[in-house]
Amino acid sequence: MQKKIESFSDLKLDPHILKAVTESGYSIPTPIQIQAIPLLLEGKDLLGCAQTGTGKTAAFALPILHNLVIQNRKTIPKQPRCLVLVPTRELAVQVHDSFKIYGKNLSIKTAVIFGGVGQVPQVKALASGVDVLVATPGRLVDLMDQRYINLSNLEVFVLDEADRMLDMGFIHSIRKILTFLPKKRHNLFFSATMPPDIEKLAGSILVHPIRIDVTPVSSTVELIAQSVMYVDKDHKKDLLLSLFKDKALNRVIVFTKTKHGANKVAELLAKNGVRVDVIHGNKSQSARQRALEDFRAGKNRALVATDLAARGIDIDAITHVINYEIPYVPETYVHRIGRTARAGAKGIAISICEADERSLIKDIEKVIDVKIPVNREHAFHSAKVEEHTGKAPKIHGGGGGGGRSGRPQGNRQSGGQSRGPSAKKSRRR
Repeated sequence: MQKKIESFSDLKLDPHILKAVTESGYSIPTPIQIQAIPLLLEGKDLLGCAQTGTGKTAAFALPILHNLVIQNRKTIPKQPRCLVLVPTRELAVQVHDSFKIYGKNLSIKTAVIFGGVGQVPQVKALASGVDVLVATPGRLVDLMDQRYINLSNLEVFVLDEADRMLDMGFIHSIRKILTFLPKKRHNLFFSATMPPDIEKLAGSILVHPIRIDVTPVSSTVELIAQSVMYVDKDHKKDLLLSLFKDKALNRVIVFTKTKHGANKVAELLAKNGVRVDVIHGNKSQSARQRALEDFRAGKNRALVATDLAARGIDIDAITHVINYEIPYVPETYVHRIGRTARAGAKGIAISICEADERSLIKDIEKVIDVKIPVNREHAFHSAKVEEHTGKAPKIHGGGGGGGRSGRPQGNRQSGGQSRGPSAKKSRRR
């Protein structure tokens, strides 16, 4: 009878990897780690249906590092041993950071490549040979076309967040990349949802896979203390500043609908003594990455973000999410507040709502099937706004930026395993 896995030490990982995991502050693996790691250590192809916040990255990074160490092959210039393909630059950096953290006691070389920055440092890293390459599809194809990357000796291929890949139009790039991979390889495929087109793609990549379906450690509603504060438009800024008087707001993401709005809010907070930075589409990749790193390191108390810029943010210990502007798309709300309560931790989400946004709160409550508690215990509460029944303003050109990964999932039992990509379909509410 197989021993029950209760700690990382039960997973039979390399001692140097276990040491790094312990030093990172983790002791108890999440459900997806408990299920996936033993299978991946055995070299099984895996189809994982899992959202961000479940501990997915460590679920594949730890066994990949273990297997690379065991096989102990020398790196070859331009020929990575493992390729992890992700949809966004922010996620690429975060996954790469995870490999560096868990592999810090190993002689494993890693590199990350993505667009929006110069390619020279990336090309130089590849030229010396790497064990693990984390990449976005566009830059990968570009460097392959220039013959800076050769995938013919690849041992492990990971496709992460496949549904977002398709949403973002990367299917042609993925298919091109697949034609350059060796037939014999270890395949890992992850997606938050499994519609038919995703299952078809999985079927073209995986060989006799084992499927694991893991819902988040707990539902959004269970883990996040949600509240809405109704306020007159003229007092919205005052309310935001009053919230930051509470020292419990230690690491906060403030969401706005627009880039201009994000700049205004960041300027307001900075003028009032709050250490803050801002990320949105007009910021350079280096500026966005620096803002994320400073926020992760605790140098800034707040990060103001638009929805599209916030895609892929996966930072532990975010204490609060503040919706300074309520999103037009209810699923975007779910995605926003999911930035807190990562990997089973608890979090707080506060929505500051003016009259024109009142109906948007009602739409959100219908989607999440929960009545968001009203906080009337603040100096700027407006009963008039709370009772407002007017319609929300019309959306002018892509306001919300909602995405597939933010949709609430059905109440499936976590932990099921079955063979083949079409063995069990994901349900959506």
